[in-house]
Amino acid sequence: MAKIAYILLCHKDPEAIIQQAEQLTAVGDYMSIHFDRRAKPEDYASIQKALANNPNVCFAKTRIKCGWGEWSLVQATLHALHSAIEEFPRATHFYMLSGDCMAIKTAEYAHDFLDRNDCDFIESFDFFGSDWIKTGMKEERLTYRHFFNERKNKALFYASVNLQKKLGLRREIPGDLQVQIGSQWWCLRRRTVECIFDLLAERKDIIRFFQTTWIPDETFFQTLVRHLVPGSEIDSRTLTFLMFTDYGMPVNFYNDHYDLLLSQDFLFARKISPDAKELKLRLGRLYAAQGVSFQISNEGRSLYNFLVKRGRIGRRFATRFWEKESSLGRERELMIVVCKKWHVAKRLIEQLRQSTNIPAIDYLFHEEGTPLPDLGGIQASLSKRTRHRRALMRMLFEYFDTNRLIICMDPSALELMNDFNSDRSTTRTLQIECDFSDDYLIGHAHRVGLAGERTPQQSLERLLPTIRNDIVYESDRIRDSGYSNYTIIRESDSAEENADRLAQFFSLPFETAKDLAQTPHLFAD
Repeated sequence: MAKIAYILLCHKDPEAIIQQAEQLTAVGDYMSIHFDRRAKPEDYASIQKALANNPNVCFAKTRIKCGWGEWSLVQATLHALHSAIEEFPRATHFYMLSGDCMAIKTAEYAHDFLDRNDCDFIESFDFFGSDWIKTGMKEERLTYRHFFNERKNKALFYASVNLQKKLGLRREIPGDLQVQIGSQWWCLRRRTVECIFDLLAERKDIIRFFQTTWIPDETFFQTLVRHLVPGSEIDSRTLTFLMFTDYGMPVNFYNDHYDLLLSQDFLFARKISPDAKELKLRLGRLYAAQGVSFQISNEGRSLYNFLVKRGRIGRRFATRFWEKESSLGRERELMIVVCKKWHVAKRLIEQLRQSTNIPAIDYLFHEEGTPLPDLGGIQASLSKRTRHRRALMRMLFEYFDTNRLIICMDPSALELMNDFNSDRSTTRTLQIECDFSDDYLIGHAHRVGLAGERTPQQSLERLLPTIRNDIVYESDRIRDSGYSNYTIIRESDSAEENADRLAQFFSLPFETAKDLAQTPHLFAD
């Protein structure tokens, strides 16, 4: 059976460290602690005293001062790993942790998971070929030597890099290494860690190289594991669940995140807020529990993105400078059918195609596979269609040789609607207001990734009001936009009422409009 030695790098909150160590070693696992030498000596002394009688805890024999982005973080990890290798010969896996991490599965679950998956869990993506680094330095991290900390000595950091560039002091990467990059939160097998130490004993050039790279904790172990271990024995993922905000800062978890965390396909989570006392208490008890089953739905990241973006809808579809003076044509009429239930709008449009000769296109700005004519490539992708939307619509008017055209849109595309309604052409907006049952909203949550097949019913019940309010909010935004040619039909209204509005909107005879309103199963889910 798997036995885990946790490698803990920490620098504060001695009480939390003691509690974390006691919780994780209570069921037979181990912990090796490196406490930053910059921290208060009395804090380290209190940790040593509290854990002195715990045979499953050891301390790095050498403590060093650590700094973000520096080699010191890797060196501290190696010191803690070396102590763990010596002190815990029965440890089969070594799991990297910080003081902000907590288990979101039981030890029983974690051990069984590692027994069933004989591999190393570490993110390792090609440094130069991947887009893992989103902003800031990339190859300069490796090809120049870094002697200063960017956060503490920003001026010296960049002056040093610029001087090396000017003097042509670009250095070579060790020829046999293919540098990898990924999260510093990994779980490695014992034989992998032993191979790393054997390699470092022979290859001092590797240590010399990484000692002056920038943020080596994202490249050192990632590169060496991929260098030493066959790709079939590496799962390029972290077992620690973490998320980042748009500003690159870690998302904190609070008391009401307990169910969400347990449903993620990870063993630990980071960062648990210091104020989340109840969450810490519940997760602390969880690790030693037995017989707990977990319903894995893994919707955490998509749910977070959905919730945080509701309150700050931006100008994603803002008009590009080359489109400001363009127009669909003063004599043309664009009719936009807006509906959250796409299948309802599609049924109405299909019936309209059979009853009239007005060209009608489904959700061309939302569905990649919407049938479109070849327009020279502008129709090839959703991003191109959106970026060149006015040009696309002009070409569609010309292709169908018409001055009247119908398209479908999702209510979320308000910026697109605003853009077309500001054009010199005539733009009409028909909103189809549907009823939404709880079953439909649950299905919608599954389709867009807000919930998984095993999301607990309790979590779904808490999510439903948010989704329902979001749909209402989108609808209200369209009404509040004050479009001059706006019409609405409702599922709750009679076919005669809807037919009268459809006749006016599409300029159709009432009988034709009535056939549209009575489209079989128009509002059925």
